[in-house]
Amino acid sequence: MSVTIRDVASRAGVSISTVSRVLNGTSPVREEKRQLVLEAADALGYSPNPAALSLLSKKTGGLGVLLPFVGGEFFSELLNGMDEAAQELGMFLLVSTSHRQPGEFRKAIAALDKRVDGLVVMAPELAREEAASLLRTKTPVVFLNTDARGLEADVFNFDNHAGAHALTEHLLRAGHERIALIAGPQDAHDARERLRGYTDAITAAGLSTDGLVYSGGFTREAGFSCAMEILEATPRPSAILAANDYCALGAISALHQAGVEIPDEIAVCGFDGLASAAYSVPPLTTARVPVQEIGYRAIRRLAARVDGNASDHEQQVVPVDLVIRGSSAPAPEAVEA
Repeated sequence: MSVTIRDVASRAGVSISTVSRVLNGTSPVREEKRQLVLEAADALGYSPNPAALSLLSKKTGGLGVLLPFVGGEFFSELLNGMDEAAQELGMFLLVSTSHRQPGEFRKAIAALDKRVDGLVVMAPELAREEAASLLRTKTPVVFLNTDARGLEADVFNFDNHAGAHALTEHLLRAGHERIALIAGPQDAHDARERLRGYTDAITAAGLSTDGLVYSGGFTREAGFSCAMEILEATPRPSAILAANDYCALGAISALHQAGVEIPDEIAVCGFDGLASAAYSVPPLTTARVPVQEIGYRAIRRLAARVDGNASDHEQQVVPVDLVIRGSSAPAPEAVEA
């Protein structure tokens, strides 16, 4: 049976409130009584639980993390960075998911809010107005990859626009003129920004996106399905830019199944820079996001905000790196020339 604050008070011969004041430093206690409490707590091996600390000191030592999902390489890497920072700070994480559904998002926020000292929120599907509503609570919030434009908030967003723009330009330089985009969910901020980056690059090249944007998603299944549609198009695109690496890997699978040579017949690019993308066949060209580093920085920033050590709000658009591999190459007609 676990030791309680009542057990410590009984052994020390003091009141429960005295034990609380000593262990939480909320008000002065005579040195004699303080020593009795500390000795009793040590002898019994008493350690206050987070719920008790929340009631007494108004801090739990916990930080909440709300993500769209927790499965897969991307979120695993993000959580590794967050966990590293939390361990350095002597704090713990409570993680929940929204599954990109507004209703589940609100439930998760309600469940986390009173149990943690601050929140890291990654909700690309969240409307800016809902993001603003979170800032009206007393709980500090750091946003990741969320539409928080113009808000007085700490925000770390990936440069989705620049990454998609760079990937599209890479394909254009290789001679591809019909570049299909398998787009992500259009209620998601990151997907909209990637679409904007692609569109801006195509338009700047004097080309059109008409008939080249396919409604897909961030899954392998979406990539596979859209790639099969792309193969039926006339004229057929010579390159595919996928919403993310998972989507690109699904597209590669579909092209292999159809007997299409990559990149000789169709080039493929992804986005995110998953470790496994380097081992696809052929290795995937992608825009690499420093996911673990961003997770680490978000937790450090949130802890500083919780402790009152952050004054100005930090808003960063984190650059991504173009990683060119074997899945992209000059368009077939460009090679022949």
